[in-house]
Amino acid sequence: QVQLVESGGGLVQAGGSLRLSCAASGRTFSNYNMGWFRQAPGKEREFVAAITGSGTSTHYVGSMKGRFTISRDNAKKTVYLQMASLEPEDTAVYYCAADWGSMVVSRVWSEYDYWGQGTQVTVSS
Repeated sequence: QVQLVESGGGLVQAGGSLRLSCAASGRTFSNYNMGWFRQAPGKEREFVAAITGSGTSTHYVGSMKGRFTISRDNAKKTVYLQMASLEPEDTAVYYCAADWGSMVVSRVWSEYDYWGQGTQVTVSS
């Protein structure tokens, strides 16, 4: 089993940057594909980015590619989401999630096995 704890959210002005972190407990962190999702008030949870267990492959939703960067440090059991050029539309609760044993990175939230509690990101205009 994996426990995930996000940090790094906060209030930032439009055009600013934030780096989210997600620290994992448990063994074999490198066996998990990791994803970031977000959910804004009144909206469904949406995929943001994902990374394979080895960290060699990353995936993004189109609108965020180039602004957001996902990375991981398996020695530290941590996955990161570096966000730049933030817009008010990026305001949401951001969640990290772990998907065990999948051969293919998923963009579907229901395919992830473990979730963090979320961290709020608020971008002011």
